[in-house]
Amino acid sequence: MSTPARALTPIVILFGRVGDMIMLTSALSLLRRRYGGPCHVVGAGPWNRHLYRAHPDVARCWTLPRHLPFVVTVEWLGVVRALRRSAPAPIYIAEAMPRQVSRIKRLLSVSAVDAARCVFLEEGPVPGEHYIDALLRLAARTPPALASADYPMPGTVSAPRLVTLEAERSQRDTLLRRRGWNGRPIVLIQPGTARTISARSRKRWQGDNDRSWPVDRWRELLHALRERHPQAVLVLRGAVSELPLLEEMREAIGLESVEVAGLGLRESFALMEAAESMISMDTGMAHAAAALGLPVVVIMGANPQSRVLPRGTPGSAVIGVGGPPVTSRADQIPLEAVFDAWCSLPARRSA
Repeated sequence: MSTPARALTPIVILFGRVGDMIMLTSALSLLRRRYGGPCHVVGAGPWNRHLYRAHPDVARCWTLPRHLPFVVTVEWLGVVRALRRSAPAPIYIAEAMPRQVSRIKRLLSVSAVDAARCVFLEEGPVPGEHYIDALLRLAARTPPALASADYPMPGTVSAPRLVTLEAERSQRDTLLRRRGWNGRPIVLIQPGTARTISARSRKRWQGDNDRSWPVDRWRELLHALRERHPQAVLVLRGAVSELPLLEEMREAIGLESVEVAGLGLRESFALMEAAESMISMDTGMAHAAAALGLPVVVIMGANPQSRVLPRGTPGSAVIGVGGPPVTSRADQIPLEAVFDAWCSLPARRSA
């Protein structure tokens, strides 16, 4: 790979959710290799710092609100100062929502950023393009203030990637021993999404949205998994705040051997490294599983697989079930389709 004329620290702005920010890591890798320095990321949600902890392509994260005015937060002045001091580094705006793009443009104006340093995703999107490909196409462009010849493209493109720490693996191993899971194959189940179990839409597992799979189908699926893989630990995974709903779901499933784990992002990443496979709704944790090399079946809602199906690291497997044009809602997907997809997953490397 050619060496850049002068090492720069790209700034990337995206107010995405967990899955979006994981897909962004493909572009962050490309930008770090192009410009010679890890990126600074401006996002929405303090969890981005946890998401990108120890990531080789990210030097720093700032958090701004997704909906509230920027000025109501402590960090916005720090972002403004950083933008003002960042010249001549490129600024990549990976946000596509018109309202958010307008807010970002006002932020850049307040920060007195030269528009010639900026590249926007909104310029020339390709209909039906996978979101990762759109992000990579953005990262391949060069702002007018810089010369493309000085910052050539790297020879290879990376899949989304996440990093775990040795201390996190050690804590995970302690958890496995304490719960008696050590040495047993672990199948993770991610039944919820931010839309199905958020504080504003707690309609149990039958929420009126396209990414809700009926609880009776989850019950039938886990019984089928138990019969097919009797030695496995079946773990309903969710955030700590989701534990009450996960416990309700375990009771409805009616299998004493089903486990529940309420975990944060970092703990979940470490557990995914040790798991055998995962079945997930189309949500951020499915992208995390793929980025960590965990074979995963993804139950799609209204989003087409061609646009948002997670992409895994080399050697991992991701199987999508449903999604347009076959289905428009997760609850249209039969049990057999999900179970057959899981049965077809290749055996994972020894964890």
